[in-house]
Amino acid sequence: MTSDIDRMIEEALQGEEQALFRETAREPGFFSQSFGLFGGRNGWVNGILMAAQAALFMAGVWAAWRFFEAETPLSALHWGLPAAVLLLMSLIIKMGLLPEMQANRLIRELRRLELQIAMGRKA
Repeated sequence: MTSDIDRMIEEALQGEEQALFRETAREPGFFSQSFGLFGGRNGWVNGILMAAQAALFMAGVWAAWRFFEAETPLSALHWGLPAAVLLLMSLIIKMGLLPEMQANRLIRELRRLELQIAMGRKA
């Protein structure tokens, strides 16, 4: 049903409006969406979060490496707990950015609907 509506709207549009509709109708890929987090008003915050996430992940991998090289149970515990905590913190920060990706998708869809309504008024 939505493809019929999209087709009807596309037929009603002409020239620049048709190109604009095609551009907004296309869903960007995952990497395009994830790099889109670094633009806009909160881009700098997301950049800092990604840098912190990368640092925590690397520290967690290093601690995990030391955990697997440990020879005594106390030494393994000494490196294992920080490794788990650092990797979990890294995961939590990464998962905290997914709602913003979803919000960006919703905003894109709302703009597409606004365009459809605006074009419907002209027709």
